[in-house]
Amino acid sequence: MPKTDMKNLHVPLPQPLYQRLRAEAKRENRPATVLVREAIDLWLAEQYRASVHDEIACYARKVAGTSDDLDPDLEAASVEHVVDAWENSERVSDP
Repeated sequence: MPKTDMKNLHVPLPQPLYQRLRAEAKRENRPATVLVREAIDLWLAEQYRASVHDEIACYARKVAGTSDDLDPDLEAASVEHVVDAWENSERVSDP
């Protein structure tokens, strides 16, 4: 199995955080470095998702009400779909 190119990063931690990390590593019987690597990866992924969300929201605000806004045919179809789904759920819930 090829060895992955790894880089080291020194991260000073406050004592309480360090103790919590060590306790969790012991509880999971996993190295603290693995837990930290996973935590950083999850945090970076969340930052990326938030960034994409913000960019989409910004674009949506800019184009709202313009010709680049939602296609009228697509909007009508989605409204029809929601109404149909609601009516079907009403029929199912009626005794």
